[in-house]
Amino acid sequence: MNLQEKRDIASKIAWTYLGTPYVWGGDDPILGFDCSGFCIEILKSVGILPKTGDWTAQMLWDKFKEKEIDTSHAGCLVFWNNSSKTKIVHVEYAINDALSIGASGGGSATTSVSAAIAQNAYIKVRPFKSRRNIKGFLDPFLESP
Repeated sequence: MNLQEKRDIASKIAWTYLGTPYVWGGDDPILGFDCSGFCIEILKSVGILPKTGDWTAQMLWDKFKEKEIDTSHAGCLVFWNNSSKTKIVHVEYAINDALSIGASGGGSATTSVSAAIAQNAYIKVRPFKSRRNIKGFLDPFLESP
């Protein structure tokens, strides 16, 4: 399978999780995902990441930072900083140059499906350009430099 095929399959897989609850530290399609858990599951499903391992949003940035790109497109990862721009705090999977799909709406207190329901926290599609503190875009499907 070439990298474009992997990108296409990964994008299709991302859509299957639409509506899955956000759960802090989550990496499970039944019990819920947090932002990095969701992106990790997508990348693991097509072999971009190994079967074992867990990464935070910051660790994903560090792992793929040599694959930074100027503009987003389907299959890239969109990253956000905290307000002081010192730490990556969120990651989502781009579905085109304006929209991303990701686990959002929750936080460290969102530790169960019932908490996710109460907080309206789930995997959803949103325009990422309307949000502040975008750190940048990385394309994990690019060949390594």
